[in-house]
Amino acid sequence: MEQIQKYQNAFISAFQVDEEKLEGLSYQSITEWDSVGHMALVAELEEAFSIQLEMDDVIELNSFEKGKEILAKYGVSMS
Repeated sequence: MEQIQKYQNAFISAFQVDEEKLEGLSYQSITEWDSVGHMALVAELEEAFSIQLEMDDVIELNSFEKGKEILAKYGVSMS
């Protein structure tokens, strides 16, 4: 599975949203992305990419797009 698919699947699994809604998705833009949903997303990402996000990155993870930038710090490329 490609990295982008893993990334998308983490959001889909954490928030139960369709793939079409991922672009532009941001923290609290949907009811599922609250503080509990946020931690579910973090867990999904950490498991999918076998990483452990630093607390600063957990806090900065506030949109679908920002998550790609954060994962790049951990050597995860979406291209």
